[in-house]
Amino acid sequence: MFDLSLLFNLANVYVLPFWLLMVILPKWGITQKVMTSYLPFVPLAGLYIYLFSGSLDPESAAAFSNPTLPILAQLFSQEPVMLTGWVHFIVLDLFTGRYIYLDGKTKGIWTIHSLIFCLLAGPIGLLSHILTSWIQLKFFKNEDVQVSATS
Repeated sequence: MFDLSLLFNLANVYVLPFWLLMVILPKWGITQKVMTSYLPFVPLAGLYIYLFSGSLDPESAAAFSNPTLPILAQLFSQEPVMLTGWVHFIVLDLFTGRYIYLDGKTKGIWTIHSLIFCLLAGPIGLLSHILTSWIQLKFFKNEDVQVSATS
Protein backbone atom coordinates (compact mmCIF):
# COMPACT_ATOMS: atom_id res chain seq x y z
CA MET A 1 0.00 0.00 0.00
CA PHE A 2 1.17 3.54 -0.74
CA ASP A 3 2.04 6.02 2.01
CA LEU A 4 -1.34 7.23 3.27
CA SER A 5 -0.08 10.71 4.14
CA LEU A 6 1.25 11.13 0.62
CA LEU A 7 -2.08 10.01 -0.88
CA PHE A 8 -3.93 12.41 1.44
CA ASN A 9 -1.75 15.32 0.35
CA LEU A 10 -1.95 14.41 -3.35
CA ALA A 11 -5.75 14.15 -3.25
CA ASN A 12 -6.06 17.54 -1.54
CA VAL A 13 -3.69 19.24 -3.98
CA TYR A 14 -5.31 17.54 -6.99
CA VAL A 15 -8.74 19.17 -6.43
CA LEU A 16 -7.47 22.72 -5.82
CA PRO A 17 -6.94 23.74 -9.48
CA PHE A 18 -10.54 22.81 -10.31
CA TRP A 19 -11.85 24.93 -7.45
CA LEU A 20 -9.60 27.83 -8.44
CA LEU A 21 -10.78 27.66 -12.04
CA MET A 22 -14.46 27.74 -11.00
CA VAL A 23 -14.00 30.56 -8.48
CA ILE A 24 -11.35 32.77 -10.11
CA LEU A 25 -11.76 32.10 -13.85
CA PRO A 26 -15.36 30.93 -14.27
CA LYS A 27 -15.80 32.36 -17.79
CA TRP A 28 -12.48 31.16 -19.21
CA GLY A 29 -13.01 28.70 -22.04
CA ILE A 30 -10.63 26.17 -20.49
CA THR A 31 -12.56 26.28 -17.21
CA GLN A 32 -15.79 25.61 -19.08
CA LYS A 33 -14.26 22.70 -21.03
CA VAL A 34 -12.66 21.15 -17.96
CA MET A 35 -15.75 21.47 -15.77
CA THR A 36 -18.17 20.07 -18.36
CA SER A 37 -16.01 16.93 -18.50
CA TYR A 38 -16.16 14.01 -16.11
CA LEU A 39 -12.43 13.39 -16.56
CA PRO A 40 -11.37 15.32 -13.43
CA PHE A 41 -13.23 12.73 -11.37
CA VAL A 42 -11.59 9.64 -12.87
CA PRO A 43 -8.30 9.79 -10.87
CA LEU A 44 -10.19 10.53 -7.66
CA ALA A 45 -12.63 7.67 -8.26
CA GLY A 46 -9.69 5.38 -9.00
CA LEU A 47 -7.99 6.45 -5.77
CA TYR A 48 -11.23 5.90 -3.88
CA ILE A 49 -11.59 2.36 -5.28
CA TYR A 50 -7.97 1.61 -4.40
CA LEU A 51 -8.40 2.89 -0.84
CA PHE A 52 -11.82 1.30 -0.39
CA SER A 53 -10.62 -2.13 -1.46
CA GLY A 54 -7.49 -1.80 0.70
CA SER A 55 -9.34 -0.73 3.83
CA LEU A 56 -12.14 -3.27 3.67
CA ASP A 57 -11.77 -6.62 5.40
CA PRO A 58 -14.50 -9.07 6.50
CA GLU A 59 -14.79 -7.44 9.92
CA SER A 60 -15.13 -3.87 8.62
CA ALA A 61 -17.48 -5.01 5.84
CA ALA A 62 -19.73 -6.55 8.48
CA ALA A 63 -19.55 -3.37 10.57
CA PHE A 64 -20.44 -1.17 7.57
CA SER A 65 -23.37 -3.44 6.66
CA ASN A 66 -25.07 -2.74 10.00
CA PRO A 67 -23.54 0.54 11.22
CA THR A 68 -24.01 2.21 14.54
CA LEU A 69 -22.44 5.49 15.57
CA PRO A 70 -19.89 3.89 17.96
CA ILE A 71 -18.89 1.31 15.33
CA LEU A 72 -18.44 4.00 12.67
CA ALA A 73 -16.40 6.13 15.08
CA GLN A 74 -14.14 3.15 15.71
CA LEU A 75 -13.80 2.36 12.00
CA PHE A 76 -13.04 5.97 11.04
CA SER A 77 -10.36 6.15 13.73
CA GLN A 78 -8.28 3.91 11.45
CA GLU A 79 -6.18 5.95 8.99
CA PRO A 80 -6.96 3.87 5.87
CA VAL A 81 -10.71 4.09 6.52
CA MET A 82 -10.53 7.80 7.34
CA LEU A 83 -8.56 8.54 4.17
CA THR A 84 -11.12 6.59 2.14
CA GLY A 85 -13.86 8.69 3.74
CA TRP A 86 -11.92 11.90 3.10
CA VAL A 87 -11.48 11.10 -0.60
CA HIS A 88 -15.21 10.33 -0.69
CA PHE A 89 -15.89 13.82 0.74
CA ILE A 90 -13.62 15.69 -1.65
CA VAL A 91 -14.94 13.83 -4.71
CA LEU A 92 -18.54 14.59 -3.79
CA ASP A 93 -17.78 18.18 -2.78
CA LEU A 94 -16.05 18.75 -6.12
CA PHE A 95 -18.94 17.10 -7.97
CA THR A 96 -21.38 19.32 -6.07
CA GLY A 97 -19.21 22.35 -6.86
CA ARG A 98 -19.28 21.37 -10.52
CA TYR A 99 -23.08 21.22 -10.36
CA ILE A 100 -23.23 24.67 -8.75
CA TYR A 101 -20.83 26.08 -11.36
CA LEU A 102 -22.70 24.61 -14.33
CA ASP A 103 -26.15 25.47 -12.97
CA GLY A 104 -25.06 29.03 -12.24
CA LYS A 105 -23.60 29.36 -15.73
CA THR A 106 -26.75 28.03 -17.36
CA LYS A 107 -29.18 30.14 -15.31
CA GLY A 108 -27.01 33.23 -14.86
CA ILE A 109 -26.82 32.80 -11.09
CA TRP A 110 -23.99 34.28 -9.03
CA THR A 111 -22.01 31.33 -7.61
CA ILE A 112 -18.67 32.46 -6.17
CA HIS A 113 -19.82 32.45 -2.55
CA SER A 114 -21.58 29.10 -2.92
CA LEU A 115 -18.50 27.54 -4.51
CA ILE A 116 -16.31 28.76 -1.65
CA PHE A 117 -18.78 27.39 0.89
CA CYS A 118 -18.89 24.12 -1.06
CA LEU A 119 -15.10 23.81 -1.02
CA LEU A 120 -15.13 24.20 2.75
CA ALA A 121 -18.34 22.26 3.51
CA GLY A 122 -20.19 20.81 0.52
CA PRO A 123 -23.76 20.75 1.86
CA ILE A 124 -23.51 24.37 3.05
CA GLY A 125 -22.39 25.42 -0.43
CA LEU A 126 -25.24 23.50 -2.01
CA LEU A 127 -27.77 25.13 0.32
CA SER A 128 -26.23 28.52 -0.40
CA HIS A 129 -26.65 27.91 -4.13
CA ILE A 130 -30.24 26.76 -3.71
CA LEU A 131 -31.09 29.90 -1.71
CA THR A 132 -29.17 32.21 -4.06
CA SER A 133 -30.92 30.65 -7.06
CA TRP A 134 -34.30 31.08 -5.48
CA ILE A 135 -33.64 34.70 -4.45
CA GLN A 136 -32.20 35.73 -7.82
CA LEU A 137 -34.89 34.04 -9.87
CA LYS A 138 -37.73 35.22 -7.60
CA PHE A 139 -36.75 38.83 -7.01
CA PHE A 140 -34.67 39.91 -10.00
CA LYS A 141 -35.55 40.20 -13.64
CA ASN A 142 -33.64 38.03 -16.09
CA GLU A 143 -31.59 41.01 -17.28
CA ASP A 144 -30.59 41.84 -13.71
CA VAL A 145 -29.57 38.23 -13.04
CA GLN A 146 -27.37 38.17 -16.15
CA VAL A 147 -25.67 41.43 -15.16
CA SER A 148 -25.05 40.31 -11.57
CA ALA A 149 -23.78 36.91 -12.70
CA THR A 150 -21.11 38.57 -14.81
CA SER A 151 -19.95 40.89 -12.03
